[in-house]
Amino acid sequence: MTNNIIIFDTTLRDGEQSPGASLDIHEKVQIAKQLALLNVDVIEAGFPVSSQGDFESVRRIAQEVRGVSVAGLARAVEKDIDAAAKALEKAEKPRIHVFLATSEIHRKYKLFKAKEEIINLAVKGVGYALKYVDDVEFSPEDASRTELEFLVQVVEAVIDAGAKTVNIPDTVGYAVPDHYAAIIRGLRERVGNINKAVISVHCHNDLGLAVANSLAAVKAGAQQVECTINGIGERAGNAALEEVVMALKTRHDFYKYSTRIVTKELIATSKLVSTLTGLRVQRNKAIVGENAFAHQSGVHQDGIIKERTTYEIMKPEDVGHLKTRLVLGKLSGRHAFKERIKELGYELSEEEVARAFEEFKHVADRKKEIFDEDIEAIIGIEKMDVPAIFQLESLSISCGPNTVPTAGVRIRLKGDKIVNNTTNGDGPIDALFKAIDLSTGISGKLQDYNIRSVTGGKDAMGEVFVNVEINGKIYGGRAVSTDIIEASAKAYLNAINKVASKNIEYAPVVVKKSSMKL
Repeated sequence: MTNNIIIFDTTLRDGEQSPGASLDIHEKVQIAKQLALLNVDVIEAGFPVSSQGDFESVRRIAQEVRGVSVAGLARAVEKDIDAAAKALEKAEKPRIHVFLATSEIHRKYKLFKAKEEIINLAVKGVGYALKYVDDVEFSPEDASRTELEFLVQVVEAVIDAGAKTVNIPDTVGYAVPDHYAAIIRGLRERVGNINKAVISVHCHNDLGLAVANSLAAVKAGAQQVECTINGIGERAGNAALEEVVMALKTRHDFYKYSTRIVTKELIATSKLVSTLTGLRVQRNKAIVGENAFAHQSGVHQDGIIKERTTYEIMKPEDVGHLKTRLVLGKLSGRHAFKERIKELGYELSEEEVARAFEEFKHVADRKKEIFDEDIEAIIGIEKMDVPAIFQLESLSISCGPNTVPTAGVRIRLKGDKIVNNTTNGDGPIDALFKAIDLSTGISGKLQDYNIRSVTGGKDAMGEVFVNVEINGKIYGGRAVSTDIIEASAKAYLNAINKVASKNIEYAPVVVKKSSMKL
């Protein structure tokens, strides 16, 4: 036996059977070419007899994709095999994949045939396919629910008939690892001519065990694994190619087998299949998911920064990810935050880092994920180095149709004195700024007010810029928050603090209405 596991990709055949995953001919050819770059051994391009579109897809792939075996699926009937052979005429390495159900439930309720008839049809189908190609694969459909004694007879008969590969499908995802491995071991022990053919496995994920079953079968002696990109396929899908391949690579110490797959192409292939089929990859999907190499826990981030292998068993670059991603959120620690600041090219003092981290935690309590743009906005505020003489403790806004806009603020002054004020305005922002004026004793006249979204999404941070005229001079203020009202108040206070920091006298005053109605 070789130490190389053959990777048989059926994304374009079984994968396309996933509801909503229909592909046109051009898209199938695109995926096939990417699979060739990935270096799969066999591409099952389709089921030629099923439709003219499928026939043409297999024909185009056979004609245009080189360096890989191209297979066409066929039932054990002559018209199916004829169609597959015709579609594969231009293939560099053509394979006809013949299948016939063997389980008792299929014999009784679908085929209405006895065991002897099944064996005869299987042998006849393999023999007929060999008239066209040298490489014939046979699958006893629903093999995992077929009586082992009968399965042994079928496998032995088709190998005698000339099948070079015999696939043992877990068609309905019924098997569990120990059970499935026992089937493979049983065939290796009881089929007299087993060494004349490659034993393949094809697992479905109905119980979430497709990859586990495939790997158990490899350990038991299977030499080919049939799988799909992103695990797409009929019902709950198939064994995910990327998971099988990376399990064999990462745990080579245990399995002792390798593949020819160029693993750095896994992400590109996953994204192409996801884009063209419209089937999104779940964020926490192993290997290719967005979160596969992302860390949010502060403890994990600290470990990763010190030594990547503390919390990662694979290198992200090995599968096509750019790098490990430290996701900054409410669980992140100061170490990861400080590291990201450095990566963004900023140099902050310890005091500035402390203030920025405090604001970061405040924002993180409101957002699921903090993006680089959010961090830069937070850093920008801290780098302005304006003494926080007045600090916003809380605010309230009341506004709406047929109501007078009212705002209340609670402001902390240096020395921990608290001032509360509530006032009306021409709009909620006007009322808010007037309440701040009353609380700080510094009268401002709003000259400019701008809002922009720092990042996308409903929980995006808003950045507010204001220009405020105070004592005949214009002062700028800026602040960020997921709450745009809060950001407005903080931006206005930022301008007020610039005035207060110059030791200008201030006392509570009643101010004129702002010239802007917000």
